[in-house]
Amino acid sequence: MEASERPQLPLDGGADGDASVRAIDDRLVIERLEVDDARAAKLVRERAESGHAPAHTVRDAVEIGARVLEREGTAAEVDYVRAEFERHASELRERLGRTLESGDELLAERITQAFDGARDGSVQKEIDALLRQALADQREALLKQFSAQEGSNPLFDFKDSMVKVYRELGNRQQREGEENRKVIAELRRELVELKERTDADTRVAEEAERGTAKGRSFEELAHAAIEAIAAGHGDAAHHVGDECSEAGGKKGDTVVEIGGAIGPPVANVVIEAKNKKLTKNDAWTELNACMGERDAAYAVLLVAGDDKVPSGLEELTEYQGNKIIAVLDREEPDPLALRLVYRYVRARVLVAGEGGLEVDAAGVRDAAEEAAARLKRANRVRKSLTSVTNSADAARAEFDEMVADVERCIARIEALVAAAALADHPGAE
Repeated sequence: MEASERPQLPLDGGADGDASVRAIDDRLVIERLEVDDARAAKLVRERAESGHAPAHTVRDAVEIGARVLEREGTAAEVDYVRAEFERHASELRERLGRTLESGDELLAERITQAFDGARDGSVQKEIDALLRQALADQREALLKQFSAQEGSNPLFDFKDSMVKVYRELGNRQQREGEENRKVIAELRRELVELKERTDADTRVAEEAERGTAKGRSFEELAHAAIEAIAAGHGDAAHHVGDECSEAGGKKGDTVVEIGGAIGPPVANVVIEAKNKKLTKNDAWTELNACMGERDAAYAVLLVAGDDKVPSGLEELTEYQGNKIIAVLDREEPDPLALRLVYRYVRARVLVAGEGGLEVDAAGVRDAAEEAAARLKRANRVRKSLTSVTNSADAARAEFDEMVADVERCIARIEALVAAAALADHPGAE
């Protein structure tokens, strides 16, 4: 009943007569099986004499042989066969050791011949040869498989996709390279144009400073405005930009002789017109040189816009007692601020020049300080008018009021100077 319910492998005796071998689950049942092998029979007898049961010896032999037969031809598991065989061979040698020690030289010689790794034909040699051959066959098979160009190659899809990726990457890099070359060419062209414009601007600025083109225009514009203001005060304005001074230099663009239009001049004022921005140190160097070459008591740096005022300095601020900076916008010239600066400078020069007069110094100082403060405020309001669109009338009224205040302060200075001159010269009119 049991045999019919469990998987089994019935084997007929065949040439062995009534012998029967059955494989039931994990068991092997051998009945009346005769093995015609002198070596096996001898091994069983010798192990039986040493105390090992014949059935146990036969079971070990079958297990070992089954493992060898099962893994024969599989190169990847030859190491396992070797380890198993060595393990059982070691056990067998250990078990037979006592027999060898008892004097069975023949068995020892046979075992030595079979398991001596140094001898040709030994089990180790055969296993090693099998292993080498299996590895070589496996390596050759793998090489053939991975070198195949069709779908049997496990890397075929990967290689194909990578080829496509690199091809697309190369095409994209080529397209990007062409685009970059176009961009670079455009940038190079723009840089060349920018350099040409910069060089042109530099040449124009240099020409302007040498008295041509725009520079000459601003210098002439400044002189015309100064000349008109000077004429209203009995002063003489001379354009000396291209004339050498007695010292041999050409510093200074306009020299104003205070009182020079109606008699001997009292003092000289030099105006330097600049259409470029100087540094603070360069401004002082320029003005000092102008005063020295033109024998002037006062120097005015007249620049062509707010952006041309030297860094660290302010317009309408008196420096060192004999220098001031004024702005005359070249694009929209407004002579009002220049007229007030002119009157302020003229009064300061007259006060300094009439050293023998008993002038109310405190009054002059207060009036001068108030005039300078009002002049700055008026100038700020004037500039704000250019951008203010709401409340323009109120701003203009405030501006006009401040201009009137400045004129009154300057008139006070002029009256004080005239009174002092009249007291010192009673007969003069």
